[in-house]
Amino acid sequence: MSKKKILYDGKAKTIFEGPTSDTVIQYFKDDATANNAEKHSIINGKGVLNNSISDYLMKKINEIGIPTHYIKKLNMREQLVRKVEIIPVEFVVRNIAAGSIVKRLGIKEGSVFSRPLIEHYLKKDELGDPLINEDHIINFEWSTRDELEEMQEFGLRINDFLRGLFYGISLKLVDFKIEFGRYYSEDGNSILLLADEISPDNCRLWDINTNKKMDKDLFRQELGGLKEAYQEVANRLGILPEKKKYSSAKPELVK
Repeated sequence: MSKKKILYDGKAKTIFEGPTSDTVIQYFKDDATANNAEKHSIINGKGVLNNSISDYLMKKINEIGIPTHYIKKLNMREQLVRKVEIIPVEFVVRNIAAGSIVKRLGIKEGSVFSRPLIEHYLKKDELGDPLINEDHIINFEWSTRDELEEMQEFGLRINDFLRGLFYGISLKLVDFKIEFGRYYSEDGNSILLLADEISPDNCRLWDINTNKKMDKDLFRQELGGLKEAYQEVANRLGILPEKKKYSSAKPELVK
């Protein structure tokens, strides 16, 4: 396998130089992290599952007219995606109370919001990804107001679509995190693209009938069975055979 230059090594993915100047390769790792990487483990096969699930969901989101960085799946662990300038804001769309909002506001877990709630977080690990508001985003020029409005509209459209898709396989979409980036064309103009991934790593999914967690909260809360839950999500989506052996082999890397 030819060597690939690392551009960025994150908690769950590594980004490599792509075959062209406007593309990169996104490699899904088996690392599981929580509490800003204070908790860490390797779960064999997690990267393969997330790659396949995100591949499926990104294609579906493209089909409903929301532009994404996704181009194609290359193999069991890699995707070819467009190279973007990541906007340093994480958008969390919430339908049901879970996670940090429960602790911050004293809301009972499982409370259903009357309408989807969007929260913004500064994408900065060293600060713990703090909660921010729209004025922060505009005043610190992390995005323009037009970009912010477009990203929020995309977030709500993605939410509507994914809620229906997951409902069809007996899963509640509790909440999810998304990121966006600017893709620059040859003439210097930029368009907003949905970036990163859509998988049980950044979606909270509960079984409709039992409320069983089917996402990374299984790792965060030390409940166990994360790989089996991700496998079940993939099976319900119809994208992986029930029994699949996963390789943890990594490509040859250079820094």
